[in-house]
Amino acid sequence: MQITDKVYYVGVNDRVKHRFESLWALPLGVSYNAYLVVDEQVALIDTVDVAYFGEFLDNIRTVLGDRPIDYLVVNHMEPDHSGSIALIRQYYPKIKLVGNKKTHEMVQGFFGPQSPRDITVNDGQLLSLGSETLQFFMAPMLHWPETMVTYLLGRGILFSGDAFGCFGALNGAVLDRDMDIEPYFREMERYYATILGKYCPPVRAALKKLSGLDIRMICSTHGPVWAEHVDRAIDTYRRLSEGQTEEGLVVCYGSMYGNTARMAEAVARGAVQAGMRKVIVHNLAVSPMSEVLADIFRYSALAIGAPTYNGGIFPAVDDLLKRLASRQVSNHRLGIFGGHTWASAAPRLMEQYNEQMKMQLVEAPVGWKQSPDADALGAAKALGAALARP
Repeated sequence: MQITDKVYYVGVNDRVKHRFESLWALPLGVSYNAYLVVDEQVALIDTVDVAYFGEFLDNIRTVLGDRPIDYLVVNHMEPDHSGSIALIRQYYPKIKLVGNKKTHEMVQGFFGPQSPRDITVNDGQLLSLGSETLQFFMAPMLHWPETMVTYLLGRGILFSGDAFGCFGALNGAVLDRDMDIEPYFREMERYYATILGKYCPPVRAALKKLSGLDIRMICSTHGPVWAEHVDRAIDTYRRLSEGQTEEGLVVCYGSMYGNTARMAEAVARGAVQAGMRKVIVHNLAVSPMSEVLADIFRYSALAIGAPTYNGGIFPAVDDLLKRLASRQVSNHRLGIFGGHTWASAAPRLMEQYNEQMKMQLVEAPVGWKQSPDADALGAAKALGAALARP
């Protein structure tokens, strides 16, 4: 599919995989995007998951026929993008791999010895294809150490790797102007929260580095090609990396026998009665973790509740807290509530997690023993009201 003069989309859709990285739900599937720049010489930008190599090769041959590929630019070595390197080398034995030093180290680790034809590039280096020129910019920890992006000079096209990407297979269209983009921006937030949420400082550093470029089109490795909505895609990443939120409350809880669930409902009611209109309640034993994380990144306040379980935190809640402790989520107001039957531990341990999360604890944790009484439920409502205050 031609994107613009000399630039073609040759990616594929995956509507089979249930979980990205075997972790994150894919209700809308996912795309693996790759691109051809066809000039006096031909550059292939990234590959696809090896399971889709046959379709990928057909897409390439539809554009090139029997013409060879001169360069394979490897922006990111994660196997959903590099998995076809070994096969593409078999079909195009004279191809030269273009990557930075860390890229080539990973190529060797995954696929064996480097070819003497391969090219190592540094930050800002140029590669001429004839009348078209590629420029490479290092973007380490976005979200692997070897990550880089490729810029097509004169055309303003940024081949951005995973950056500005999203979950969601492509439904017939590739360019954003030919589709309903709203589901993809929702999936972009979910993608950021799950994949890039730990790496907000590197995201901000990359945005700063790329801010001087005239970016008129973004070709990422997942999701649509951004042509009409470049600014929105960049602003979404900027907002998420800076921890900007909108007013709202996410109530997350785990409950064995319904007592913590009752307290969670009381927290939500207290927030609504205090004027909060955007309130989302997640039972962590049921809600997909990617949806929970996306909502937490989106909204300004968070309440977390759990019973004490085997002297610790109920496992589903403990899992969420571990994930939050490894992500950049400090710009939130936080409320904690937890119950026990004979020995209280969950509220204290949840507070300890906040030493890493560094959220603003709005009140002392709300606790109760055995079944919550009217006083406990009233305290939960008061906690919700406190979380509703900016």
